[in-house]
Amino acid sequence: MRYIISLCCASLTLSAAFAEVPRVVTDIPPVHSLVAQVMGDLGTPELLLEAGADEHSFQLRPSQAAALNNAALVFWVGPELTPWLDRALESVPASVLPVALLHAEGTVLKNYAEADHDGEDAHDHAAEEPAKAEHAEGAHEHADEHADEHDHDHAGLDPHAWLAPGNAANWVGIIAAELSRVDPENAATYAENALRAKDTIASANATATATLAPVSDRAFMVYHDAFGYFSDAFGLSIAGTIAAGDAATPGAARIADMQAMITAGAVVCVFPEVQHDPALLDQILGGSPARKGGELDPVGSSLEPGPQMYAAWLTGTASTIADCLSAD
Repeated sequence: MRYIISLCCASLTLSAAFAEVPRVVTDIPPVHSLVAQVMGDLGTPELLLEAGADEHSFQLRPSQAAALNNAALVFWVGPELTPWLDRALESVPASVLPVALLHAEGTVLKNYAEADHDGEDAHDHAAEEPAKAEHAEGAHEHADEHADEHDHDHAGLDPHAWLAPGNAANWVGIIAAELSRVDPENAATYAENALRAKDTIASANATATATLAPVSDRAFMVYHDAFGYFSDAFGLSIAGTIAAGDAATPGAARIADMQAMITAGAVVCVFPEVQHDPALLDQILGGSPARKGGELDPVGSSLEPGPQMYAAWLTGTASTIADCLSAD
């Protein structure tokens, strides 16, 4: 009888604890947008990465650290993208539940080396497979190594998985399930919002597909290797990257190689990124026939955060690429 009474009391305590919508924290704008869509009118998740900040290297403000400690759920990509958050999560209370979406079931993964650089069909080269538990093992070790590599050389698992609309659609289902687990009273609402979010992603995906289809055979170059998932999703041809890593400044030999590729006419456009100085691209382009496209923003740090951000980023990125590749 004592056990039954204790169990009942525990159940009442849990019910009271989850009577309010859980406090949710997210790492980057695309994840924030997906979570915001699933939460809908029930609540607003907090976004840690500030506008224009580097997702790989970021310092939490005291108020953000406090929000992290008081959160019920933390939705993030994973330690491969944001090692600073991985370190912060090591010291949060046990009640905080981190959900690394990169390692969630159903996420389609690829390695940096699997990106197509020869102008062939990228789908033939992408070794896509669902995320498995072994990817999560050693994640903290990987993050510590990543944090010590200041140039963020690209090798191994590519964490930019949200650039594939299919992954984003899968993630809203994961997000709804996790929210429902800690807030069962609103489970039906989370499920309905997730379905609407998937419809929104599907519509944006269809728009992006129609926009990019006419230029899918025209090779282009990006600043760093962040667009492999996007390229695979829309059958695009990325000829190469200016930098070898996120914060690495390309050396003279690499610049010479890129200039030779561009001069040879193998590249139609070269795209700068919002967080990198476009002056280097002007130097590389020189008097070549290739064009400099609009700035790309793989993490959406220049966009207004919120529920509509992901769809706006997806269609906007497609338009920026197509506008340059389709120019006469």
